[in-house]
Amino acid sequence: MIEDMSRAARDLVRGLDRAALATALPHSPGEAGAAWPYASLVLVAVDHDLSPILLLSDLAEHTKAIAADDRVSLLFDGTGGLDQPLTGPRVTVLGRATRTTDGRLGERFLARHPDAAMYAGFRDFHFYRVTLERAHLVAGFGKIRWLEAGELRLAPPAAGLPESEAGIVTHMNEDHADALRLYAQKLLGLPGGDWRMTGIDAEGLDLRHAGQVARLPFDAPLASAAEARKVLVALVGRARATGSAPI
Repeated sequence: MIEDMSRAARDLVRGLDRAALATALPHSPGEAGAAWPYASLVLVAVDHDLSPILLLSDLAEHTKAIAADDRVSLLFDGTGGLDQPLTGPRVTVLGRATRTTDGRLGERFLARHPDAAMYAGFRDFHFYRVTLERAHLVAGFGKIRWLEAGELRLAPPAAGLPESEAGIVTHMNEDHADALRLYAQKLLGLPGGDWRMTGIDAEGLDLRHAGQVARLPFDAPLASAAEARKVLVALVGRARATGSAPI
């Protein structure tokens, strides 16, 4: 039961490319009382260990708040399009945000959000990594649970995959665009288009077409990067064995 809820939380976090970020605004001069909570929309990517990755400007209210108090929460909302939104899944993750200069994290974010490359190099923009502490998952009516960091993460991670990811993604986008279209159309039931892979982790792969993102989960987690090719080839075979793609 715990693993089912943990997987549901991971799938939700990995399947969305934006979230509501909440921080505590520093006191204004002369203002008494506790800090005001402040929430707004941010773009987000997620690392292999489920740590959210953010790109924030030094001028943003969130950045000023994080400098004073690094505790943040992110709401990932999976209820879009539902007639009764409160029956749908959403998860709030809690953690501490710290600036990072890890180039791999920046590359993973920009693969997820290619348009951000236009401003990611500006001097006042920096990447942040959120170290998760716990999460509150509401998977629908009566399906509610707090999850600690150890319950959220997949253990053990796929050996060598973080280091091999960029090469796998580039290879698929440059040499196997037809396979990515098959994944999107026949396995996910999405319309055709120039689908590109933006990431791969132990539990699935991420796709993007214009402003739309999609996630294709694997049947079983990868144990190592060496297993990725076999799984990607098997997915092509499964896609080709299905009926005609939607128009």
